[in-house]
Amino acid sequence: MEKRDGPDIRITSSKRQVVVTLQGEVSLRNVTPFVAALRDIATDQPVRLDMSGVTRFDTAGAWAISTFKTRLDDAGQSLEIAGADDGPRGLLETVTSAMPAPTQAAATPATFADRLAGLGMAVTDGVRFVLALVGYFGLFLARLARSIRHPKEFRLTALVHHCEDVGLKAVPIVALMAFLIGVVLAFQGSTQLRQFGAEVFVVDLIAISILRELGILLTAIIVAGRTASAFTAAIGSMKMREEIDAMHGLGLDPAMTLFVPRILALVIMLPILGLIADLMGLLGGGIMAWVDLGISPAMFTTRLVNGTDISHVIVGMIKAPVFALIIGVVGCHAGMRVKSNAESLGRMTSASVVTAIFAVIVADALFSIFFAQIGM
Repeated sequence: MEKRDGPDIRITSSKRQVVVTLQGEVSLRNVTPFVAALRDIATDQPVRLDMSGVTRFDTAGAWAISTFKTRLDDAGQSLEIAGADDGPRGLLETVTSAMPAPTQAAATPATFADRLAGLGMAVTDGVRFVLALVGYFGLFLARLARSIRHPKEFRLTALVHHCEDVGLKAVPIVALMAFLIGVVLAFQGSTQLRQFGAEVFVVDLIAISILRELGILLTAIIVAGRTASAFTAAIGSMKMREEIDAMHGLGLDPAMTLFVPRILALVIMLPILGLIADLMGLLGGGIMAWVDLGISPAMFTTRLVNGTDISHVIVGMIKAPVFALIIGVVGCHAGMRVKSNAESLGRMTSASVVTAIFAVIVADALFSIFFAQIGM
């Protein structure tokens, strides 16, 4: 037996059913303990509600009982109302009939027209997204040209800070990644080329792979995951706290203040990071070739200088500024799309990383086709 505050609520249980006895006033003023008591009742037995001692009853109590009855019905049990006069019983029936019934939309199979419409909407959204990125790229170029015409508006301190953040702090992870990639290429290449007695060509394999493709591509992917997310989080947080609106109110241009230093820092630092990755990749490959194949550092260097054309280095370095622009524009654009809630910030941060990496890989594939066509 249990007694609670508010109306006198007595609950007794047996093997057959649960009996709830109400006495006193059950109204809006004290319906909360009544709702709590009904919530604590298990729904594994039928329930009998004795209302013979109720002195006052309004729609709040009727709502509580109706909600409890719905919970019992969902569990496959029944609710019996006993001792209720015509007034409370009629009010209970009225409230129960007025309760909104959950509606489930009938699942209709998608037709060809629906699929075609969905495809069209996806293509349209994709085109709008690409056009928005192009617009942000044009905005960056316009503000960069403006800063050249008006040097006093250019924020050199912010540029130096972002160069340190996106460049200097990324050197350890980029160098380690490139070194290990060089080691893996040398080991796997030596394993395959040893079958043909062409171990010495592992130097060419390492040089071309690192200098032309893997060095700058993997560096750009690491920077995309590290920097695009940072740009989105920083600008998105400012957008959530309405700092962007405050900048407009102070007469500051967010594109000049936020976009130009970040994107320009990437354009400056990504080629440097690419060169570091190239050197560390060659170093890792040279050490592995020395350990596994017995190719001395002097022989490795001679083969590298004589057998590797400078065009491979040029191809890799040409890609770096383009990759930097893609990563910077995607990160800033995603930051400006953040809404006023934390869930939007997390979603856009993840989306910026995925989009930046995908765009970098697509750009690298286009570069490969272009250089193949011009014979470079």
